[in-house]
Amino acid sequence: MTDILMPALSPTMEEGVLAKWHVKVGDVVKAGDVIAEIETDKATMEVEAVDEGTITEILVAEGGEGVKVNAPIARLADEGGAAAPAPAAKSAEPAKAAAPSPADDKPAPAGHESGQAVATPQGVKSAEAVLPKTDAAPTSKQTGTRVFASPLARRLAKDAGLDLSSLKGSGPHGRIVRADVEAASKGGARPAEATATASAPAAEPRKVQSLAQMGIPDGSYDLIPLDGMKKAIARRMVESVNAVPHFPLFIDCEIDALMAVRAKVNALLEPKGIKVSVNDFVIKAAALALKLVPEANASYSPEGIAMHHNADVAMAVAIDGGLITPIIFKAETKSLSQIATEAKDLAKRARDRKLKPEEFQGGTFSVSNLGMFGIKQFTSIINEPQGAIMSVGAGEQRAVVKNGQVVPATVMTVTLTCDHRVVDGATGARFLQAFKPLIEDPVTMLA
Repeated sequence: MTDILMPALSPTMEEGVLAKWHVKVGDVVKAGDVIAEIETDKATMEVEAVDEGTITEILVAEGGEGVKVNAPIARLADEGGAAAPAPAAKSAEPAKAAAPSPADDKPAPAGHESGQAVATPQGVKSAEAVLPKTDAAPTSKQTGTRVFASPLARRLAKDAGLDLSSLKGSGPHGRIVRADVEAASKGGARPAEATATASAPAAEPRKVQSLAQMGIPDGSYDLIPLDGMKKAIARRMVESVNAVPHFPLFIDCEIDALMAVRAKVNALLEPKGIKVSVNDFVIKAAALALKLVPEANASYSPEGIAMHHNADVAMAVAIDGGLITPIIFKAETKSLSQIATEAKDLAKRARDRKLKPEEFQGGTFSVSNLGMFGIKQFTSIINEPQGAIMSVGAGEQRAVVKNGQVVPATVMTVTLTCDHRVVDGATGARFLQAFKPLIEDPVTMLA
C-alpha cells in the first residue's frame, strides 16, 4: 500500500486545495496518468501517478481546502497488493497518516520523503523519480540512529550548533522541520502534540476582537477569510519589509521619443498581430541596463552575493485576489516583439492560474507598472531574493526647462527600490543612469 501525498508545488507552499479528482476508488492507474488537480496560492497543477496500482482510498474529498503538504490524500495498492476495504472519505479535512509499514522504515533520500511529489513541467511526479539520488540521511554521532530532517532544518541546526538527534520532529512521520529547529534555538521545546493545539479557527476571533478594541463595532463589517494567495503575499511582504534594508531612488524620464517609436513599431508589427506596450520597452531597457551595470543584477544570500549571468525580469501581473510575477527569462537577448508576445501569453495564463511554477519562481529583477491606472509615482516592496524592483508611473504632460525655455514634455517617473545589502546608493544611481538614455532614446534598443 502506498500513500499518495499532497505535493509541494513551490518552496513556500505549506498547504493547498484539492480542486479535482480524475480518479475514483477502484480505478486502476498507470505511471503518468493524471489523477488530480491541486490549486495553490499561485496556480493550478496536475498530479500524475508515479506507480501502477489500484486506488483503494480517497482521503481528501474534492474541493478540500487547507490540505497540508505531505499529508496523505489517497492510497494506492500495488499490483497484487492487499487493498484495504475503506470507503472514500467525505470530509474535506486531510486524514491522519496511517501507521508506517515496514517499507516506511527504510531511509528516504536526503531532502525528501518517500512518496513525496514535486512539480515538473509535465506535472507533479515523485521526488524519487525527479530529484537526484543522494546518500541516506546522516546518523546521529551519539547514538548511530538515523535522523530524518528537511535540508533547511539540517542547515539551520548546523548554523545554530544544535544536535538534531536531541530534537523531536513535528513533520510527517516525525521528520524534523524548520519550526522545530527555530523553537529549539530559542530555548523552547516543541513537542509534536503542541503543533496541533493552535488551530486556524482560534485565530479568527482574535482578529475580530482586535478590531473591536480599535473601536470598530462587531457586526459593522463583513469579514472575508484570507485565501492561500493573500496569506502568501502577506507573509512574503512582511518578511521582505522586516528583513531587507531597502531604500528608494527616483528619476524622471521623458518618453515622447518612445511613444513615437512605439507607434512606428506597432504599425510594422500589426500584420503579425503583435502590439508592443510601454511596459515592454521598460522591460527591455531594464534588462540592457542590468547588463551594463551587472552589480545591480544580483541577489543577497548568507553565503555571498549572487551575480546573475542573465537579466531574468519578472513583471507584476494583477490577478483576482492578488498578484503574481511571471518572468521574461534572458530579456536582454530578446527583441521587443518577442518580449511583447511572451508578456501577453504569461499575463493571460497568470490570470487563468495556468502558469507553471518555474515560470514565476526566481527572476533577478522585477518591474511593477501602475501607469495604466494613472498612478504618477509609487514605491514597491522588494521581491526576495532579488536585489531591486522598479516601479513605473504614468506618462503625463509636464512643463520642463530646456535650454532656458519652459516646454511641454511627456514625463514618466520611475522608482528603484534597492536592497542595500546588494545594491547601494551609487550602484542604484548608475543603473538608473544606464536606464534613462535607453528609455528616452529607444532606437538604441533596436540596434
